[in-house]
Amino acid sequence: MKRNPRDLVRYNASERANHWVVGICFILLALSGLAFFHPAFFPLTQLFGGGPWTRILHPYIGVVMALFFVIMACRFAKLNIVEPRDIDWLKNVNKMIDGDDHDMPEQGKYNGGQKLLFWGLVIGMALITVTGVLMWRAWWTLPVGVVRAASVVHAIAAVWMIGLIIMHVYAAIWTRGTIRAMLYGTVTRAWAKQHHRGWYRKMTGDND
Repeated sequence: MKRNPRDLVRYNASERANHWVVGICFILLALSGLAFFHPAFFPLTQLFGGGPWTRILHPYIGVVMALFFVIMACRFAKLNIVEPRDIDWLKNVNKMIDGDDHDMPEQGKYNGGQKLLFWGLVIGMALITVTGVLMWRAWWTLPVGVVRAASVVHAIAAVWMIGLIIMHVYAAIWTRGTIRAMLYGTVTRAWAKQHHRGWYRKMTGDND
């Protein structure tokens, strides 16, 4: 894609690579996890070479995702601190749903909804990682009650994460021009001014 020199850089190559590693790992984990969640989904194990290989690969892919998610979270945590203007944005979110987002409260690089999603994912990832470690019998043996409790929380956290990711993908598709930012790293000035005016002003110095 040929870049317009006036476009704004939203994500550099390293940030985009970090995002896609986490995203691809999440898809693989969701598919392999569902395969063990219910017999109806067990055929999904064929994507990983069968049941034994799926069982072996699932936790290791989880380790990769957790590590890269920590890196990503550290990168963007400061930008996702909830501010008063984010609360105002959330109170007016119905306007955006109705397609009238021109009068939404001014936002920085991320809006209130994106910030809630970010922290929701952080909580979900923490639960999945901790419970996943407790369930990993290849490295240690814990009381069966602990493993069972961890399995239940792990499944609930996984459903929570899948729901949030579906919302994330839907919002990215619904807000035209958003996916481009993670594919090519840039957004148009018009997109930035409409959806993230505070960030647009900071990047361009335009106070109009």
